[in-house]
Amino acid sequence: MRKMLILILLLCSVYSQAQNQEIQKVIETFFIAFHAKDSTKLKTLCEDDMILQSIAESSKGNTLSNEKLQTFYKSIASIPVDLKFFEKIISFSIQVDGAMAHAWTPYEFYINEKLIHKGVNAFTLFKEDKSWKIIHLIDTRRK
Repeated sequence: MRKMLILILLLCSVYSQAQNQEIQKVIETFFIAFHAKDSTKLKTLCEDDMILQSIAESSKGNTLSNEKLQTFYKSIASIPVDLKFFEKIISFSIQVDGAMAHAWTPYEFYINEKLIHKGVNAFTLFKEDKSWKIIHLIDTRRK
């Protein structure tokens, strides 16, 4: 009986770890496409009605902004070729419940190798058929 319980726990752990890796891969691919300014690839990772929000934190107060998904795609595609930007993900914290997942990713954002701001991304994903899609992305931004 004890061996059976250990086996079940081990299988659950392996399954959970595999799901977390799938989710992390979606987010890593999102950033690869983001850095490549590839809005076509980004569209394959995001649900058609994905919600995009940002919270800017400053001494003047906090503000919440919403961005339309199509505006986001157009802005990514229109970034000048000579502009170098990079969002460095510090870590991943992933939680899953059935077809829903949440990933918390602290980050630092650089333009031309200069730190511009940092904060946390919070991704919500939905498992549709056999693939995970991003349905909500909100981030915090502070200097």
